[in-house]
Amino acid sequence: MSVILVTGDHPRHRYLANALGGAGLLKALVVEGREKMNPKAPEGITARLSALFDHHFDKRRLAEERHFGDASVAFPKVPTMVTDMAHLNAAEVRDFLGCHKASVLLSYGVHMLAEPTLRAAKVDYRWNLHGGLSPWYRGCITHFWPSYLLEPQMTGCTIHELTAELDFGPVVQQSVADLVPGDGLHDLSCRAVKKAIDQLPALISAAGKNAISSVSHRTTGRLWRAADWRPEHLEVIYSLYQDQIVDRYLAGELVQSEPRLIVQRC
Repeated sequence: MSVILVTGDHPRHRYLANALGGAGLLKALVVEGREKMNPKAPEGITARLSALFDHHFDKRRLAEERHFGDASVAFPKVPTMVTDMAHLNAAEVRDFLGCHKASVLLSYGVHMLAEPTLRAAKVDYRWNLHGGLSPWYRGCITHFWPSYLLEPQMTGCTIHELTAELDFGPVVQQSVADLVPGDGLHDLSCRAVKKAIDQLPALISAAGKNAISSVSHRTTGRLWRAADWRPEHLEVIYSLYQDQIVDRYLAGELVQSEPRLIVQRC
């Protein structure tokens, strides 16, 4: 079994590339340059919101460095293409994908791959690692919304088949973050991602033995757009709950419920 990985360039994306490479699964790599880890606060917001914005993204950077490290991908023999959002579905990317035969095309942390790009990859499986539990948390920023809605136990990841509909292909595997006392929102997100990545080698091995199946969604759930998020939402996380939503859940102060997950026995 081998993998063509299409991913971003943040620490969590590099952790995935290194995990696959370390397991001897990485056949080729496409890296999309993503936004800065500490983006600039939007113009026109108050000084208080601007400070919260900077605080939020600085905590994200520190959490990713803490959980994933800041090492570069170190597999010089793996063919690699670096691109950006504007060229992710360009002819040169399709040509690159077509040059490398593998078992799995896996995307994570990139913009949507168009159907011609998906078809260019000569693979048996086309999967996406989505940072959210589908179908309840499809789309963008889907590790933020569970905490904002006071259900941190819904912070997880979904591995699903790649289709033309965003984060809605049949589900291969789901997992949720372990809730650890003292964790803030970004620690929770990192734990969810790391858990899903650490499960991948066994999942890919099981796919090679035809020992997995996928499950179609029974409901459309909700698709979260990037435009749904505003800096004002940070007031709930940091001003109202002091980034202690995990602790409040563990203390029984929030509604207790557990998601029903699709899990392969491998």
